[in-house]
This record gives sequence, C-alpha cells and structure tokens, in this order.
Amino acid sequence: QLVESGGGLVQAGGSLRVSCKFSGMILSVFVSSDLGWYRQAPGKQREFVASIRGSSTNVADSVKGRFTISKDNTRRTVSLQMNSLKPEDTAIYYCNFQDHWGPGTQVTVSS
Repeated sequence: QLVESGGGLVQAGGSLRVSCKFSGMILSVFVSSDLGWYRQAPGKQREFVASIRGSSTNVADSVKGRFTISKDNTRRTVSLQMNSLKPEDTAIYYCNFQDHWGPGTQVTVSS
C-alpha cells in the first residue's frame, strides 16, 4: 500500500516536502526497486517527476535543481523536497512502484 502525505498550499518561491509510505514492502525490495514520483495537473497527462533506485536518482528536466528525491530504508518512505516552487508545479503528486500508485496528494502553488 502506498500513501502520500505532505501536500498543501504554498506561495511561489516557497518549499514543500511530500512523502510516500510504502507499507508492507520488504526491505530488500524497497532497497533495490525503482520508486518514483509523478504528477498530474488539471487537464494534463500524468508526468514523471523523479525516481530513486538504490542510491541513484533521476529527476525530470522541468524540476531539476529545485526538487530532490530521497528515501529512508528503515521507514520505507520516499520523500520529494520541492524548493523554489512555481505555479506550474501545481498538481496532484503520486508515488509509484511498478503498477502500484498511491491516492495522491495535492500541491498548490499560488502566484
């Protein structure tokens, strides 16, 4: 089960941190699997934001230098630190593992 938390409303230029709890995932799978964040803005398709596998990370060009993905193996959580937020970052943010998705958390950036 994947559950996101930490979304909210922030002004442009501000920061937010969203986290995803991967409940029930055994440690070896959590450590070795590709775990990701995606987002979907109103009227747009869901798009890749960032992923992490082991210690390797991948970040979309649109958020590079502003967003950082990290994980806590002990707590089975993956977090996305979002800095210098822009109104175009407004979306529902989803965490992902293979074909499993969380319900999403809303991030709204006001101008």
